[in-house]
Amino acid sequence: MGIRNNDASPAFACEPDAASIVKDAQRELQSSARRLFGRRMLTLGGLMLLSGCDLKSGHSVEAMLRRVSRLNDDAQAWLFDPHKLAPTYPESMIARPFPFNAYYDIDQVPEVDPQTYRLELKGRVKGKAVWSLAELGALPQRSQVTRHICIEGWSAIGKWGGVPFSDFLSRAEADTTAKYVAFHCADGYWTSIDMPTALHPQTLLTLTYDGAVLPAKYGFPMKLRIPTKLGYKNPKHIVAITVTNEFPGGYWENQGYNWFGGS
Repeated sequence: MGIRNNDASPAFACEPDAASIVKDAQRELQSSARRLFGRRMLTLGGLMLLSGCDLKSGHSVEAMLRRVSRLNDDAQAWLFDPHKLAPTYPESMIARPFPFNAYYDIDQVPEVDPQTYRLELKGRVKGKAVWSLAELGALPQRSQVTRHICIEGWSAIGKWGGVPFSDFLSRAEADTTAKYVAFHCADGYWTSIDMPTALHPQTLLTLTYDGAVLPAKYGFPMKLRIPTKLGYKNPKHIVAITVTNEFPGGYWENQGYNWFGGS
């Protein structure tokens, strides 16, 4: 599909039909899980270069799009400055109420018992492996007023408070030379980030929102707040963290979202 073979010219065995290529790619990009590819990477030149003129089926388009996404990941990782801070804002600009957003409706937000809650650390971690909410709350805290940017096109400014994630990893004696940190959540969501982002000074394990205990709809008991990433890289209701060298993927990333997810 979308390819015309030219038997008389073996050296140019795939002459692309531009309209068919774009049509195939757009069909693959119809779901929200693939729109980020289209906004950031989908050009006819890019399709041609990365596809090797072999866009014969939906499977080949899907494979090509994933190659584009991996290239995008590599480019974003190369450009990422672990010392550059995201903008901060005055409290007068905080969105009240802050928008609710999840892959489910608000009446499906999980209820987590603060008394029995435990955060479990796995993988390349030598220190304390299980943390209670009280123990997390006793750690030195920091707050920030930053902008949450959603892949769906909206943004909102909020005030988040919690433990700098780099400090937490240090206290847990995590291997910060590892490649990835994965997060598993009480609502079934999971995602993962690169270690430089995990160590960024604005990456927080947040326990509060706007000066109060983190509401359930925003991720109680704990949300990862990363102002240098898009919203889907900011998991809520975290119950387990894994430090690893094995690529963990993620809920949306495994369905086509760009893995690096920089904002």
